[in-house]
Amino acid sequence: MCDIATLTLDVASVAKVEAAIRAAETAAGRPSGVVQLLAVSKTRSAAEIASLHGAGVEDFGENYLQEALPKIRELADRGITWHFIGAIQSNKTRDIARHFDWVHTLDRVRVAERLNAAAHRTLDVCLQVNVDAEPQKAGVAPEETGALLARVQELGNLRARGLMAIPKEGDGEAARESFRRLRCLFDDLAPIAGPSWDTLSMGMSGDFEVAVAEGSTLVRIGTALFGPRPPRTRR
Repeated sequence: MCDIATLTLDVASVAKVEAAIRAAETAAGRPSGVVQLLAVSKTRSAAEIASLHGAGVEDFGENYLQEALPKIRELADRGITWHFIGAIQSNKTRDIARHFDWVHTLDRVRVAERLNAAAHRTLDVCLQVNVDAEPQKAGVAPEETGALLARVQELGNLRARGLMAIPKEGDGEAARESFRRLRCLFDDLAPIAGPSWDTLSMGMSGDFEVAVAEGSTLVRIGTALFGPRPPRTRR
């Protein structure tokens, strides 16, 4: 269990981040509360996540399945919503589908089919788009996103919620055009996507204000909540 001093610090960090998100909404002329906070908890312990959850954060994102599973099991009684936000290996789809509530990084039909076959309940998914056509990054090409969406809609255990992207590195302004293109693609697909199409997962600690201005509905924040990230030990 976390001590009171630690929890107090976490309450302060959550309040600061939430205030910054609300300020970004106001600056963009958007209603307060339309942007959701997703705490990126890779390399963080179950105790740290529990402390942040106690401070009011409900949604946590994990990048590495083997690192995430022990934490998910330990915190199973807390009602946390778990988001998988890392690269998906085909041989990991079974455990991802069964232990996570959301997947943000779906970019291939084969992976969609495997997730669907393994899911025991509805799995919310975002399609990861390689919006800047960077060869080293995962993601479906923008022009192929519609075909992937159409296949996902045929799979009974997957619910397409929207799009996700990681733009080129740089400051927030450098990412603005990437965020804008993703929002345009999101809007173009909306007529065929259905009523569940409501999520633009874009924006991190260094660029979330710009992402909010360009239409993000979910920002992925780690360091600003937890502090500097410790080195990761691979398992």
